Amino acid sequence: MKPLVIIESPYAGNVEENERYARACVRDSLMRGEAPIASHLLYTQEGVLLDRIPEERALGIAAGVAWYRAADLCVAYCDRGLTNGMLEGMRAAMARGVPVRIRLVGVADERPVNESDLALVV
Repeated sequence: MKPLVIIESPYAGNVEENERYARACVRDSLMRGEAPIASHLLYTQEGVLLDRIPEERALGIAAGVAWYRAADLCVAYCDRGLTNGMLEGMRAAMARGVPVRIRLVGVADERPVNESDLALVV
């Protein structure tokens, strides 16, 4: 059975480039035999939620975090750095006992992450 993976990657800032990157992350996960979801790509599509409206952004974040009840793994793709939103997602995963890994697109090596690692990130 394919592991259910939640993708954490940057969204805000250069949204167009970050969306392109997130799609590459989803592809990378699929090619590793996983079943990924990137809620920040799904919920920000036209006609769904507007990330620039705080209440709608909060709805999207809450919906994404709810998926951690079923997830087997959280993967933070860090080729473009770590954002506060990604850190929030990683902490939500750990709070629910979901393992967290750091990856780069197309790179086989990955690193497990624990809460003390996140404390080092400013």
